[in-house]
Amino acid sequence: MEIREILAINLRKYRRARGLSQEELAHRADIDRTYISALERRVYAAGIDVVDSLAHALGMEAADLLRRPEPAAKVTPPNDGTGGS
Repeated sequence: MEIREILAINLRKYRRARGLSQEELAHRADIDRTYISALERRVYAAGIDVVDSLAHALGMEAADLLRRPEPAAKVTPPNDGTGGS
């Protein structure tokens, strides 16, 4: 997974978790809304100052936006004791 994808996934996840629109986050970070959209779509690579501004607007550390997401846990169906077939 490349860094643009990591940032895009985390930016969208944390923005939505805080109930913020792209427009509201852009306003708080003093960044254009279309730039937020482009980052979430992996069109642009963000500079470190932009990552820092976004992180502060989200109330977190910049490193958190660049942390590789943990893989989803593999779900296995419960054993119902019928022995299959």
